[in-house]
Amino acid sequence: MLSWIVVLIVFGSIDVYAFQAIKTVSKAYWFLWLYIMISVVVYGYLVYVFLNYDVSVGPNAYSLRAMGLFLLMFLPKVVLFIIMFGEDVFRVFIGAYNYLTDNFFSGTSERCLPSRRLFLSKVALGLAVLPFISLLHGIFKGKYNYKVLKYTLHFEDLPEAFDGFKLTQISDIHSGSFDSREEIEYAIDLINEQETDLILFTGDIVNTKASEMDPWIDTFKRIKNPEFGKYSVLGNHDYGEYVTWPSKEEKEANFESIKGIHKKIDFKLLLNENKYIEKEGERLVLIGVENWGKRFKKVGDLDLATKGVNSNDFKILMSHDPSHWEYEVKSHKEHYHLTLSGHTHGLQFGIEIPGFFKWSPVQYVYKQWAGIYKEAGQYINVNRGFGFHAYPGRVGIWPEITVIEVKKGKVTV
Repeated sequence: MLSWIVVLIVFGSIDVYAFQAIKTVSKAYWFLWLYIMISVVVYGYLVYVFLNYDVSVGPNAYSLRAMGLFLLMFLPKVVLFIIMFGEDVFRVFIGAYNYLTDNFFSGTSERCLPSRRLFLSKVALGLAVLPFISLLHGIFKGKYNYKVLKYTLHFEDLPEAFDGFKLTQISDIHSGSFDSREEIEYAIDLINEQETDLILFTGDIVNTKASEMDPWIDTFKRIKNPEFGKYSVLGNHDYGEYVTWPSKEEKEANFESIKGIHKKIDFKLLLNENKYIEKEGERLVLIGVENWGKRFKKVGDLDLATKGVNSNDFKILMSHDPSHWEYEVKSHKEHYHLTLSGHTHGLQFGIEIPGFFKWSPVQYVYKQWAGIYKEAGQYINVNRGFGFHAYPGRVGIWPEITVIEVKKGKVTV
């Protein structure tokens, strides 16, 4: 009960301050009432969706739409709150100063608290428009704004036959969130256009249930099978952990169906196991672990996955959660040359200026959260994700198809 009271106080305070900004700028009663009515209708809809959320179904189109609507309305109001509350702190300070000087020094008792400044309210409203427009663009355009990111990485001990070997990585499909077949078909065409030697998928094929992928089997089966195959691993969402199941048996059946999806789209699923890729008498080893998460399900077994692998083999590791690399892989007795992860989505929100600046709130949770990182002669690429989840859009952090070329030579910084 106390938590609900706190939530109401927080939301109420934010709405009151947002209304004050509107009221300072416009005195038209019809406009103020329109603002109030829109807020009431949206909050009513959100409460309805929340109260009718089916924990046995999990995230669906309705819950995604509600989350998008909530962010569209709430984040601009947060901007208004921060600015207007900051002004009130300043007003109280000035008011206290005026009160002391008027009453104790001049003997007058005029109004002490300054009025709200129209200019500041206009600035606040102008700034609040920015997240609104960004979130709106993210919902209708950003979530399918696919980018092909290409990297070239050098390794001194790469087998000669694999000099110039290219792989394509995709991650975090989250098929249960899709709402445009045309856009997904376009993304599949982009993958096929890369014409690489190997295609790797690093987990989260669904949000929760295997049935989410049923409408998309034929679409993803269109991904061309390159010379050295298509391989995949599981992510945290592939274990059915985020809904309530009627029975343990149904949860297990769903898990088996999710594993079966990979075969249906011609991907070889690696479950704590490895596979040697051979070319011109030389080889490298592809290692796939089940999900290993610092905060989520931990069933990945790196030692089991590496069983039978020689220490001097060139190793490419697929592990969904980049925290695995941070907490176990990079300090492991074996040297994993390249790790491929996903999971973070870059929070689907941030700012990126390629080569200059990269920021997202998710970086305060994950040390490696988007792109290439290097430490102790080992690399990790954290793919920003193919799909989307929770918020039905992307702002600044676009869906990604990664192409990595490995070259023999001195390790680059």
